[in-house]
Amino acid sequence: MAHFAKPAEGSWTEHYPELGTGPVNYEDSISPAWYERERDAIFTRTWLSIGRVEQLPRVGSYFTKEIHAARTSIVVVRAADGSLRAFHNMCRHRGNKLVWQDFPREETSGTCRQFTCKYHGWRYDLEGQLTFIQQESEFFDVDKADYPLVGVQVDVWAGFIFVNLDAGNTTSLREFLAELGAGLEDYPFDKMTQVTTYRAEIASNWKLFIDAFMEFYHAPVLHMKQAVSEESSKLASFGYEGLHYEIKGPHGMISSWGGMSPPKDLSMVKPVERALRSGLFGPWDAPDIGELPPGVNPSQSRVWGEDSFLFFPNFMVLIWKPNWYLTYHYWPTSHNTHTFECSLGFVPPRNARERLAQELAASTFKEYSLQDGNTLEATQTALESRVVTEFPLCDQEIMIRHLHKAVRDAVLAHEGRASETPVRVGSRPSSTAARA
Repeated sequence: MAHFAKPAEGSWTEHYPELGTGPVNYEDSISPAWYERERDAIFTRTWLSIGRVEQLPRVGSYFTKEIHAARTSIVVVRAADGSLRAFHNMCRHRGNKLVWQDFPREETSGTCRQFTCKYHGWRYDLEGQLTFIQQESEFFDVDKADYPLVGVQVDVWAGFIFVNLDAGNTTSLREFLAELGAGLEDYPFDKMTQVTTYRAEIASNWKLFIDAFMEFYHAPVLHMKQAVSEESSKLASFGYEGLHYEIKGPHGMISSWGGMSPPKDLSMVKPVERALRSGLFGPWDAPDIGELPPGVNPSQSRVWGEDSFLFFPNFMVLIWKPNWYLTYHYWPTSHNTHTFECSLGFVPPRNARERLAQELAASTFKEYSLQDGNTLEATQTALESRVVTEFPLCDQEIMIRHLHKAVRDAVLAHEGRASETPVRVGSRPSSTAARA
């Protein structure tokens, strides 16, 4: 496979010697104590992607986000001046959740002129200022100016809304996303407003699902039956090798072949895909979205089909050659459960055939995702037995090494530790990596 742009010397992994090449340990994915440390070190201190600007089209538009790992609920609103504001979703009177509908643990959205607490009727404007106290004269020298909603840092990158719960954070969103973010920022996400979303509760650690989507080594085996028999045999025979891998700080990306639309041989795909001119890689008739930004297809491979970007800790963006995109979010709810969210963004269809092509792509993706999720629950239960504690990884699984190391580094940096004794995660350096 001469078209794969592998480094001139050694493997991809060996070009990042800090990752090591030895077996890895997954105690970080099965330890309740380690999960509590992640909550404090990562999810309360890192920029987190929670939505898109299209969700807040006008003044007063709002949505809430439950962030279990950070032990909080957030409300984001478009204020009177058109800016975005974010607050902890809590009334300053008795601590009641401020914005919710029938079920307080469920997320909600809508449009309003002010926020009113269901418990005692305190009101706040769109800038978070307290404007009304029920029976204010009953209180003791209370000053409404002293009780605004507790604000949260909020910023926007490429139309994606991020918050940072750390009031002392001084790293801007763009500084945090760094080179990988800058290289992708000009992708026309704003043109792809036909959105389909999925949400599922997964019985596995959040990092294990990211592991599954940051390597395609599994694809020829796990997803074999999704292709016609002849194509399945080809996939199993050739296996998989990525086009490009890149690590920048805690973030990383993998570039892949695929997404050939339409395929050179129509017998390679199922009849419904031939009829609707669509499939897992998206609709075959790609819309014109202009020139792609420099961060996409960094190896400039002629067989490029898709790029997967992981922005630490839990936000993935997938750019597909037929000009559509996916996002994944992995929201931890315990050491061995998480909520998986997916959005598929397409350029709005011009007719019914284009809409059906998009729907087939979304449905096909859902089937593949269910296969991945089912496998992860099996992985979680087996890991928790601790019968085996170290596992070898191949060169195509470099991003797995990187994610677990990035998490470990963040936890230890927060705790001011130079080494970790009780819970060892990541991989030990091999002799080859140590010499590199």
